[in-house]
Amino acid sequence: MRLDVDGVTVEAAGRRIVDDIRLAVDSGAFVGLVGPNGSGKSTLLRCVYRALRPAAGLVRLDGDDVHALPPRAAARRLAALPQESSAEFDFTVAEVVATGRLPHRDRTAAHDREICAGAMERTGVAHLAGRGFLTLSGGEKQRVLIARSLAQQPRVLVLDEPTNHLDIAHQLDVLSLVRASGLSVLAALHDLNLAAAHCDLLYVIADGRVVASGPPQDVLRPDLLADVFGVRGHPVRHPVTGAVQLLFDLLPTTD
Repeated sequence: MRLDVDGVTVEAAGRRIVDDIRLAVDSGAFVGLVGPNGSGKSTLLRCVYRALRPAAGLVRLDGDDVHALPPRAAARRLAALPQESSAEFDFTVAEVVATGRLPHRDRTAAHDREICAGAMERTGVAHLAGRGFLTLSGGEKQRVLIARSLAQQPRVLVLDEPTNHLDIAHQLDVLSLVRASGLSVLAALHDLNLAAAHCDLLYVIADGRVVASGPPQDVLRPDLLADVFGVRGHPVRHPVTGAVQLLFDLLPTTD
């Protein structure tokens, strides 16, 4: 399923937080949003997963305005993992993952259990099924919420900093899993090296606008890293995958 963001603008307190952003995620592609803190990435994603209605512009799923879809219909097409997720009640892990099945009308208990078990197995949380969600570590909670998103069986997955709280092994596991899922994925990523290794395309956002887009090796140039992120970046090639990776240091100061 194709996702299009067409001229989305968000305003608050007389200022444009997101300014006429246009981007596309082709069916099955993994597209990353990168940019400094406060650049508008999370605000844009909130418009995509219907938590926020833009002041202008449209978000389309295969041509349909996502904000015009009934909630259940939208949830069958698109799942989201926001940057901050909370639970008021101490559901078990299995119960949290099972909530991903709610948008599906034709579900049966046995079918739901099978799908949820598979999602928990794929994200490495099956052994936590009986644990209370509130007793988990931050990384464990994140993997459970990703399992819930997979159990939802969407066609588009929106992720806001999905590797938060994860150790390096689970960061790689989760992004590899998402990459192999076959879903259309739009993800805000803080770690530029993870973004370069896993994304087909990157959109760089600064001050609410897209300032560069394209394959990681074309976008993550030293001049852009200096202008947008305020660091000096040294691109190198990963010795196994060939993906561009970056070494960083501070920009030299001038007197």
